[in-house]
Amino acid sequence: MGRIGKVLTVVFVSIAVDQGTKVWAKNVFEGQSKSCYLDEFFCWIYAENEGAFLGWGSELEGIWNILLLKLLPILLILGLFYMTLFSKDLLPKQIVPFSMILGGGLSNLFDRIAFGKVVDFMNMGLGDLRTGIFNVADMVILAGIIWYFFSNFGNREKAMDEATHSAHKDEVDTNPPV
Repeated sequence: MGRIGKVLTVVFVSIAVDQGTKVWAKNVFEGQSKSCYLDEFFCWIYAENEGAFLGWGSELEGIWNILLLKLLPILLILGLFYMTLFSKDLLPKQIVPFSMILGGGLSNLFDRIAFGKVVDFMNMGLGDLRTGIFNVADMVILAGIIWYFFSNFGNREKAMDEATHSAHKDEVDTNPPV
């Protein structure tokens, strides 16, 4: 499968799974009290988030809401989409994690534009140390970020070694034999 096919497949699957789980959560959990398992480590809890991450920006109104919660994410996603599809600097092992970030971001952005809010329905933690309420798109974005980080772990040293070797090779190649 080529790059475009891989990107579109990951993006489509991410969106489909996220949207499907949001419909399921709305049907099952809306209007219900939270239900927790494993000594409250994991909870199902329905919430509608009108802001961004952890509700940030939910109080924004008018032009600020449009600029920061809709237009800015559209521009960032378009840039990431272009880079993921066409950047020659993107390594093959970085395509899937970037596509995951795109898929999750697009799914939440769609909800924000179409419905004015994003459905969240999961929460985890130990005691008072808890996550915010999140959804599958958030998990896909986080998984993509972690995958990207670990796919690059150690690459800086390798890239520096290759650059040093390349520079030394160029220096040797440009010096005529004596």
